[in-house]
Amino acid sequence: MLKSYLKIFLLITFSFFYENTSAQRPVVIADSVKEHIFKNDEIVCFEDSTNELTFETVRSEAFQNKFIPNIDFYPKNYNRSSAYWYRVKVVYNQNLKSGALIEFFDQITDHIEAYLPDGKGGYIKSAAGADLNFVNRLYQHKNFEFTINDTKVGEQYYYFRVKSKDLVNVIIVYRSIDRFIGYALSEYLTFGFFYGMIVIFSFHNLLMYIAVKRRQYLFYILYILSVGFYEMSTDGIAFQYLWPNHPVWNEYAYGIALFFLGSFGLIFTKELLHVKLKAPNLDKAINVLLVVRLIFFLVCLFYNNDWFKYKFLEFIPLSLCFFTGIYIWWKKQYGPARFFVLGYFCLYIGFIIKIVHILGWSRMMIGNVLGYYSLSFGFLLEMLFLSFAIGDQVRLLKKKKENARKQIIRQMQVNAELKDKVNRELETKVAERTKEVQQKSEELQQKNITIEDQNEELLSINALLEQQAEEISRMNILLEKDNITLKTNIEKVTNARINATDLDFEEFSQKYPDRDSCYKFLADMKWENGYSCVKCHNLTYCNGKVPFNRRCTKCAYEESVLQRTIFENNRIPINKAFYLVYLMYNHKGAISSHKLSEKLGIRQSTCWTYASKVKKIMEERKKDIKGSGKSGWSKLVLEK
Repeated sequence: MLKSYLKIFLLITFSFFYENTSAQRPVVIADSVKEHIFKNDEIVCFEDSTNELTFETVRSEAFQNKFIPNIDFYPKNYNRSSAYWYRVKVVYNQNLKSGALIEFFDQITDHIEAYLPDGKGGYIKSAAGADLNFVNRLYQHKNFEFTINDTKVGEQYYYFRVKSKDLVNVIIVYRSIDRFIGYALSEYLTFGFFYGMIVIFSFHNLLMYIAVKRRQYLFYILYILSVGFYEMSTDGIAFQYLWPNHPVWNEYAYGIALFFLGSFGLIFTKELLHVKLKAPNLDKAINVLLVVRLIFFLVCLFYNNDWFKYKFLEFIPLSLCFFTGIYIWWKKQYGPARFFVLGYFCLYIGFIIKIVHILGWSRMMIGNVLGYYSLSFGFLLEMLFLSFAIGDQVRLLKKKKENARKQIIRQMQVNAELKDKVNRELETKVAERTKEVQQKSEELQQKNITIEDQNEELLSINALLEQQAEEISRMNILLEKDNITLKTNIEKVTNARINATDLDFEEFSQKYPDRDSCYKFLADMKWENGYSCVKCHNLTYCNGKVPFNRRCTKCAYEESVLQRTIFENNRIPINKAFYLVYLMYNHKGAISSHKLSEKLGIRQSTCWTYASKVKKIMEERKKDIKGSGKSGWSKLVLEK
């Protein structure tokens, strides 16, 4: 904005030094002049801030002194809300044999009105611009052309009214018809070459993507297609061939193309250079920039498409790609990055030359053609070197695979040699072992003869032993019966003692010595009337993961033996828990937690917690355990 005000100030200042039309430098045209670009003081301009002045008003004598010389190499519409009138002065020193035209270059200019002399003292009005349908143009060409009607000897003034919401370079060019035809053919041939290269690169990388299925090829295709779309949008080719009847799309096309160009450029950089692996911090920076770029694009698209004009913001993602390539090439010594850096270097050179050309600096050194198409050349060289980078990466991968294959072959050879060596050693050992076996076989034959003699002697002894064994077997049967009787008597005595007296823990443990005996007792009580799954009520089961657990054969639900008992979620040894219930029942809940702690060897707080639980159940089942005797403690075990 400051620059705009400075330009306006300079224009006003210049107006004090140029008070008549003689300040404008005329351009002399002859048959030998095939082309002339109007620049500097060859163009005078006038800003119409009201946007309402007519050609007759601007052409009047009162307004002639209000035109001031152009201070730039090419004029610009610094105040984009105003309309600008431009005037050039042409002097024909001879009648031209061939026709001529005036051409405007900047394809994003919204509206241009040309007022050219008709040779009869009047002026003919013609209109062109990016806001008009393409088919309405006088020439079906990407630039804006206006036919010069009068080329006779004499002095002519040409007027142009330019109105555009974008900042544009007002490049006014005089061309003869034959020069225009030759130039246009050459230019479209160049476009065909450029866009043909994009198609070839895209098709080639598409085939590579189909062959190797590496995502970098896909992102590279999208990147170069975005480059092509951007170039078509800025050159006017897209307007000419894709949407000639929808000029409103010109306001969005280059902004959308720049978004895709920057985004796919960042993503392709990540994929090609393996940024996530080699430079995690740069990978995070690229991800953040992708999100910010997306937000800015959506704001421009749906809120204010006028912000698309800030093309210089694309310098940020492209610079980040360039820096990432340099970092990974220089710091990480990654070979393919050198072509990547070279490609972006060419793009930056093209960008700088484009800026120099637009500002009108060093035109004699650079040239109009190179300056105007420098960015296109930069993109073309970038695509070429990026293809080299991808090819170099594929070459490195192929080399790694080849080295891996050679290493596998060498290892297979080593394995084969080792196998032959082991086989030879085994054959030697087998021969030695066979000889030993043969010797031992002969020894065994001699021993067998001896053993046969001994066997005959043993047979007689075995007969005697069989008689003794029968006697011993009979005695064992009698002893087994006595043991069973004795064991039964001991069990009856123990049960009777448990039910009759208050046993200590050692005596109680004779009945329930370990966890399995306790679990068996609980399982017999729980499923005394048969098994039924608590989930699906299935009646068949199999063993669970823990002894005495039962797993449903239908829904696979495993029911613990402690589930639905007073011992569920038990945190003390099960046999001590049994004994605690036994003591509580035997003392009718009157035994203290301190006494329980002393008998069981457990903390008093734990004993108090379990005793309170048992006491509560005793109160709830007072009627059930009444008259049950000493064995009534077992009725407290199962939950109802």
